[in-house]
Amino acid sequence: MNFTLEQRKQETNRITLWGVLVNLVLSVIKVIGGIIGQSQALLADGIHSLSDLASDGMVLIAVKHAGEDADEDHPYGHGRYETVATVILGVLLLGVAAGIGYDAMLRLQNPDELAEPALFTLLIAAVSIISKEALYHVTRVVAKKIRSPMLDANAWHHRSDAISSIVVFIGIAGTYFGYPLLDELAAIMVALMIGKIGLDLSRQSMQELVDTALAPEMVEQIRQTILDIDDVRQLHLLRSRRMGHTALVDVHIQVSPKLSVSEGHQIAEMVERTLKDKFEEVNDVTVHIDPEDDLTAASCEDLPRRSEILLALNNEWSKHDVLKHIDDVTLHYLNGYVFVEACLPLAQLRHLKDAESLKQDFEQACKQVPCIGESRLRYC
Repeated sequence: MNFTLEQRKQETNRITLWGVLVNLVLSVIKVIGGIIGQSQALLADGIHSLSDLASDGMVLIAVKHAGEDADEDHPYGHGRYETVATVILGVLLLGVAAGIGYDAMLRLQNPDELAEPALFTLLIAAVSIISKEALYHVTRVVAKKIRSPMLDANAWHHRSDAISSIVVFIGIAGTYFGYPLLDELAAIMVALMIGKIGLDLSRQSMQELVDTALAPEMVEQIRQTILDIDDVRQLHLLRSRRMGHTALVDVHIQVSPKLSVSEGHQIAEMVERTLKDKFEEVNDVTVHIDPEDDLTAASCEDLPRRSEILLALNNEWSKHDVLKHIDDVTLHYLNGYVFVEACLPLAQLRHLKDAESLKQDFEQACKQVPCIGESRLRYC
């Protein structure tokens, strides 16, 4: 199902505001509980929840801009706001992880000074596990529905908090079984998990910012879909990239060199429509029409322009009493040469014998122009 920008904005805002509420309550409870209950792991988890709260705020800001229509300054839309927000989320997670890990390691250097966490901190950790795991699942459902990498990143941010709360629960419980270091070790494990998620999110989004191609499997599916379209002989220079929740594709397709401009345009529109219909992510397709494989054929870029060629041809045709009446000329720039198709009014053909001699005269006249390859005279 394709969602409009406004629908995506509404869905994202709704689930993110729920996340704001949950993260606000949990962060306050865990930070206060960690301080009063003397649990470094729970306090670290509370800071993690605060980072979730900050990430929710960035999502709301990003979706406000990403939901805006394309304009003169941003002709491809504002989808990259989502990507930038995802990078910031990843960097934020890395910073949180570094701070938590550093503080826990400092405490481990003085094990005699470690305090035993209060029993109620276990209950707080359990509540955090249940609520954050539930928030992860509902956020992931919405992210998949509207195809939002940014919202998916935020969902995993919720899941990282749920996992860290499990570690915190185990760490606090371990102190009651004679292992006081487990609370600090749990804090370090939380930091490592947060850091891993932050690194993954940042790396994925940076790849998008530098226009990394779509997955090879999807690119191959796109290639085969184009080749299956009637009148597409071959394709090359197939390029793709992501922009937020959408994908952009541009491709060179090879068609018959004798097609009209309008028919070539119609084939290009067919390619565009087919890709958009088959691949929901693809919302922008640019098709370049080639009359030949321009990767192997001789270049035509140095050949004279149409006006120059017509001037030279007309100069040769004007020397002939009949050929000077040619009034319709089609030029094909192929494999380093110009191929000429010309139309001579039927009224100029006096009898059938003239046809063969006119054809020879026409070919000879065309050969006087150096860049001309083949030539063909027809009557209309």
